[in-house]
Amino acid sequence: MTERINKIVLAYSGGLDTSVILNWLKETYDCEVVAFVADIGQGEELDDLRERALNSGATRVYIDDLKESFVKEYVFPAFRANAIYEGQYLLGTSLARPLIAKRQIEIARLEGADAVSHGATGKGNDQVRFELTYLTLNPDIKIIAPWREWSFNSRNSLIEYAKEKGIPVPATPERPYSTDRNLLHISYEGGILEDPWAPPPESIFRLSVSPKDAPDRPETVEITFEKGDPIAVNGEILNPAELLVRLNELGGRNGIGRIDLVENRFVGMKSRGVYETPGGTIMRVAHMAIESITMDREVMHLRDSLIPKYAELVYYGFWFSPEMKVLQAMIDETQKNVSGTVRLELYKGNCRVLGRKSDQSIYHGGFATFEADSVYRQKDAEGFIRLNALRLRIPAILAKERETR
Repeated sequence: MTERINKIVLAYSGGLDTSVILNWLKETYDCEVVAFVADIGQGEELDDLRERALNSGATRVYIDDLKESFVKEYVFPAFRANAIYEGQYLLGTSLARPLIAKRQIEIARLEGADAVSHGATGKGNDQVRFELTYLTLNPDIKIIAPWREWSFNSRNSLIEYAKEKGIPVPATPERPYSTDRNLLHISYEGGILEDPWAPPPESIFRLSVSPKDAPDRPETVEITFEKGDPIAVNGEILNPAELLVRLNELGGRNGIGRIDLVENRFVGMKSRGVYETPGGTIMRVAHMAIESITMDREVMHLRDSLIPKYAELVYYGFWFSPEMKVLQAMIDETQKNVSGTVRLELYKGNCRVLGRKSDQSIYHGGFATFEADSVYRQKDAEGFIRLNALRLRIPAILAKERETR
């Protein structure tokens, strides 16, 4: 017996999972299902989505443009922290989930729905990200996670069900990849990618050309920052979403931002994912470059020591947690003087810093120069070194004294 549900708001993408889920929810719970689509930069994937959802049984469809909110309120804060998970993953999917779940709860309130649903599997991270946000924002909401309830046990079984029910889906047995796209990245999992030895087929990539096929001449770009956020590309002021689109175009045509990662999921297993993050890769390199001349050493080292924790909180789904609020406030404090311009060279998958400048710079050429200067007394270094060496010398001095007794 299923629990009595009156109305469900489903986070709907039009992919294999949620297309089947919409039909399954109608059959299983015999209630209204409202489909919610978050437009966070999926592009052509949104074509005909409203019609497809209605044809699959949705009583109403919300398609909300959240691109600006996604970049300004989720991507930029994480990039102010230089957040990166396990040294490679720039958290494209992880950053989108709390935004989607937050809006889903808002729609449930508007619709008078008593339940929400998502297409995340019982093996992955997304179930945690969605549901931690649901329960933070509405502790009484009912949550339906079909992958933890139904009898389907594979993507192929979903494909067969969709075929039986006449549900149009993008996946096929020959191309069973699970993908997630937004303005920050595209991720690919499943199929041949489940073999960590097998190289990803070139045909899967959509945001970037292969570095081998990128132009033979490098491209130069300048990115301007204000208080840790990028605000202009090559001198043109852009809003956050436009700026990330521009960087994606630049990075994509130069083969930048592809990674192939076996990562540690929150639930405990390892998973192989392939990602394209062209604009985010450029943005992070540029951000670290402008920080190098505007941020105090000890502040930078303290912030850097917290990057793994910050990235874990995002990856694990704790975006709205108390500790995340404290950490973000600290991060944002470090960014008050991180303003200026960085010049980069983009070439065949590489992103190289050519220069950086800032009115807030604390780089002083007079101190750093190898030429003659009048501001630094080199003999002061002797006392500095001897004081730092004192604790290292004392054990050796005492050992020598004991030997002579």
